[in-house]
Amino acid sequence: LGISTLIANNVYDAAYPLHDLLYREWARYGVFYKFQPIDLIRKYFGEKIGLYFAWLGLYTEFLIPSSVVGIIVFLYGCITIESDIPSKEMCDQHNTFTMCPLCDKFCDYWNLSSACSTARASHLFDNPATVFFSIFMALWATMFLEQWKRLQMRLSYFWDLTGLDEEEVKFQVIEQTEHIIQCFCLKASIVIKLTCMYISLQITLTFSAVFGVIVYRITTSAALSFSTNETTRSNVRVTVTATAVIINLVVILILDEIYGAVAKWLTEIEVPKTEKTFEERLILKAFLLKFVNSYAPIFYVAFFKGRFVGRPGHYVYVFEGYRMEECAPGGCLMELCIQLSIIMLGKQLIQNNLFEIGIPKMKDERTEPKKMDTSQPKDPQQWDLDYTLEPFTGLTPEYMEMIIQFGFVTLFVASFPLAPLFALLNNIIEVRLDAKKFVTELRRPDTVRAKDIGIWYNILSGIGKLSVIINAFVIAVTSDFIPRLMYQYTYSQNGSMHGFINHTLSYFNVSHLKAGTQPENSPFAQNILFCRFKDYREPPWSQNQYEFSKQYWAVLSARLAFVILFQNLVMFLSILVDWMIPDIPKDISEQIKKEKSVLVDFFLKEEHEKLKLVESFITHDKRKHKSGAEDQRIRAASLSQFNQSQKGSIASFSSQHTVV
Repeated sequence: LGISTLIANNVYDAAYPLHDLLYREWARYGVFYKFQPIDLIRKYFGEKIGLYFAWLGLYTEFLIPSSVVGIIVFLYGCITIESDIPSKEMCDQHNTFTMCPLCDKFCDYWNLSSACSTARASHLFDNPATVFFSIFMALWATMFLEQWKRLQMRLSYFWDLTGLDEEEVKFQVIEQTEHIIQCFCLKASIVIKLTCMYISLQITLTFSAVFGVIVYRITTSAALSFSTNETTRSNVRVTVTATAVIINLVVILILDEIYGAVAKWLTEIEVPKTEKTFEERLILKAFLLKFVNSYAPIFYVAFFKGRFVGRPGHYVYVFEGYRMEECAPGGCLMELCIQLSIIMLGKQLIQNNLFEIGIPKMKDERTEPKKMDTSQPKDPQQWDLDYTLEPFTGLTPEYMEMIIQFGFVTLFVASFPLAPLFALLNNIIEVRLDAKKFVTELRRPDTVRAKDIGIWYNILSGIGKLSVIINAFVIAVTSDFIPRLMYQYTYSQNGSMHGFINHTLSYFNVSHLKAGTQPENSPFAQNILFCRFKDYREPPWSQNQYEFSKQYWAVLSARLAFVILFQNLVMFLSILVDWMIPDIPKDISEQIKKEKSVLVDFFLKEEHEKLKLVESFITHDKRKHKSGAEDQRIRAASLSQFNQSQKGSIASFSSQHTVV
């Protein structure tokens, strides 16, 4: 069909518009502080690409207030760390909280004060301000989407897209290769089953990778605990956490590339009829796979790690004697912060610096210039320069990168308030990086009209709603916010946090340890009768020893109540913000009303003129009808007189004839 068929048949090598503008004022890092020339981008690249850069610019601008609030929350944690009573109690050397061994046989009893640094670091991200920040970010996401709808409406109005119908949008028929057409010969049900099977297989692969990292953490932690080096044993948790997060990052980056290719292949065998259908199906598959791949390790740390450990004397074992891993003494929130920050920053740095900057430069340096025809002039023409550029493959990778980042900023922001700041710093570079890539590294694409960003808006809206639920559970389940609140207002004798650490630690009789799990060569094991572990359980001298205590059920009820209250409150505020902010800006709505009024007046005037014309025709016709009736009356009178005269003549003729 047209040029596409000619290119597929190797009649032509490529077809593209010429490409030589927008570098000085837009596609340079030195102009990062300037606003983007959105109207010029739209005129040069078309509405579809213009809307992407308008959306990216608005998203980057909205990250500024969230970054400021995130910095304030982080500074609040830094300022209040010295006055945090639980951290002081944990760091106090006089509080001899003898903790139970972290592993069987090779780990000794230890003092809780040795985890002082972890407790102090946890307070930076686990404090009352993070609850406020979670509510703020949920409302921020709603305001961002509402503001984007307003900006999109404004651009649609000024770009003359308000009346754009789906049939008017330019689309392209997907070029089919031979093997795709052969696949299309299969039944549609088989294609759907094949797609579902492959997606399930890829998701299973992601979970397997996460499980493999869990196994690595468990086995490596046990192996390092067996070491005879004291330094190695004391840094087991730090070593395992750091290496596991790096492994997770590498696996995520590799699987991202695999999942992108798999999603494209699965979409191609479905043989969509239009470019729009192809993009929507590709986006849904790629987003589902990359969403699971990027967030699965974080979900594990946030909601599953340390939940199935068991208790001393009755631990949960896997792989023939390996204990399930526990959270740090300060809780899993600090590790969640480390996991989120390394994965987020690693993806940004590696994808931006390596995939988008480093690899294209290496290609430019290693690729030899194409041999030019000697009959052509020495100075290459613009089409020759553009032919050396990479072909444009669509906006899906650009949107996908920012959508995944939007998830990092909103989904687990309760554990990492500095996420908006790092996203802002990245996007300041990302805007100019994408601009430079479009201008200097990619062939200029054909202009395509579009009235919105399509399915990406629905994905953003879904992430915003999901973030409310996830942050509610992070605060209620992962952090110590609810236990602290319950202790201060329910169990504390004077309403302060003094005694909180002792309240959260349960007792265990060391004589109840299973045979073979007691610490070997412990210098003070014989002097210890009870060790402590973090949980709400009955003491060994109770009738229901080691069963969950009343405090456990009270805290659990408070956690669930907080989730319900937090979710409904934030949802109500989000709906209120959505209702208060109109989708169409006031000046645009007034202008549209004026245009409609002018248009209605014009049509009314036209109808009035038509009505007058019709009335004039009717009046003229009536006059003709009236004059015709008068003539008929005169004719009728004359005919009557003629008839009477004729009758008189006949009568006289008859009388005369009779006389004769």
